[in-house]
Amino acid sequence: MINSVINKNTVSIFVIWLVTISGMIGIYLGHLDWFISKTPMNLILGLLLLYWNYPPKNAWRSWIIWLLVYLIGMIVELIGVNTSLLFGTYRYGENLGVKVFGVPILIGINWVVLTFLTATISKSFIKNKWLAILFGSILMVLLDFFIEPTAPIFDFWSWESGSAPFRNFVDWFVVSLLLQIIVKNDLPEESASFPIQHLASQFVFFLFFYVYFTL
Repeated sequence: MINSVINKNTVSIFVIWLVTISGMIGIYLGHLDWFISKTPMNLILGLLLLYWNYPPKNAWRSWIIWLLVYLIGMIVELIGVNTSLLFGTYRYGENLGVKVFGVPILIGINWVVLTFLTATISKSFIKNKWLAILFGSILMVLLDFFIEPTAPIFDFWSWESGSAPFRNFVDWFVVSLLLQIIVKNDLPEESASFPIQHLASQFVFFLFFYVYFTL
């Protein structure tokens, strides 16, 4: 059993970093369009690897909770894109896949993956449940801070004002906080090594291009 867990974690960590580093090298060498167009597959891969490493113990309860996270993620994005009442005035580009009312259906998966990663990591380091929720929300906003400057370049989304407004980060924090509260009792007890590596790979990727494109 222990060897099985180690193998799952090792393989998953290897795959995540292989995809991340390959993308970084490919984009740096001038193949941005080809690599970024594969973003939907990367999102699905990340979700599948998480499910492989952390299958739900209480299937029905877990499915309901994480479906709720997906739906909330989609709803807030639909409100944001179509009314500008959340996050600001923005629109999605073409590199996140099929859209419904202007919102990629995979963006809800991104909310699920980021919530799972940050909540699991926070829980593993912080024993106080509410401090863990707060830290997980901060992690989500911090990652978004580095994504925002590169999002228009990658044709993920763009802002009418040209850059993400401050209210975007405030709203991100509020939504993240809500999602962290929802999932707080449905997180794995196993090692958080893969979530740490998965989230770290995203920070490395977007921080690298944040520096490359903006500084």
